[in-house]
Amino acid sequence: MASGMETRRKAALEIASPVARIVMENPPLNVIDIPMMEEFAQALADIEARSDISVIVLEGEGRAFSAGVDVAAHTPDKIEAMLLKFHAVIRALVATKKVSIAAVHGSCLGGGAELAMICDIVYTAASARWGFPEIKLGCYPPVACTALAALVGQKRASELILTGRTISGSEAAAIGLANRALADEELAAAVDHTLEELSKLSPAALAVAKKAFYAWDAIHFDKGLARAEKIYLEELIETADAQEGIRAFLEKREPKWTGK
Repeated sequence: MASGMETRRKAALEIASPVARIVMENPPLNVIDIPMMEEFAQALADIEARSDISVIVLEGEGRAFSAGVDVAAHTPDKIEAMLLKFHAVIRALVATKKVSIAAVHGSCLGGGAELAMICDIVYTAASARWGFPEIKLGCYPPVACTALAALVGQKRASELILTGRTISGSEAAAIGLANRALADEELAAAVDHTLEELSKLSPAALAVAKKAFYAWDAIHFDKGLARAEKIYLEELIETADAQEGIRAFLEKREPKWTGK
């Protein structure tokens, strides 16, 4: 990690072969801004090029996994660049040959929840707070719109996306957003146990197994996310309500919807 006069990275890469950890470090809630997205993408590219790495662990520093993408990056002048950069991270994480594990505690919302949900294995603290609150800003979560129903079923996905309801880590595990929910103090041990088990396996076999396992889903995900992006940029962000929702959040007031 950075020290001294260097700029501290917001997506810190820690490597102890065969494991690479990407730790989101943007206190207090590890909001994902554009610099973090760029560092995240670079970290994933660096990991992918290393044959000695077979597992990626995603974590958040401090009291949260991540409360989501920076709302200030949703303004009309920044939204296209933000979506492209964030979805580049998502696509790289989906396409990686490495096994990905998310270790979730505290807030896991919006883009943070999207990052966690696309990992191969997800362990969550039972006390964690999961949700996709974008609708409350007059927006929607494109990755969740593309992939959430395949994980939790259409009715559960539609409720989470259309109401923005927040759920506990226990409920996230119960509906299929996570593999297991654990007490806060047990989370690290669960991750370490799985890392120990994976370290005994062939990295080549794991990579090929991932390719085969996701072969069909990857086709639908690529097409679905491209479609969700197109609708977001060509239709949603042109609405007065989407622009009002972002302004209201930044101005710390209740939005005034017009339905336009």
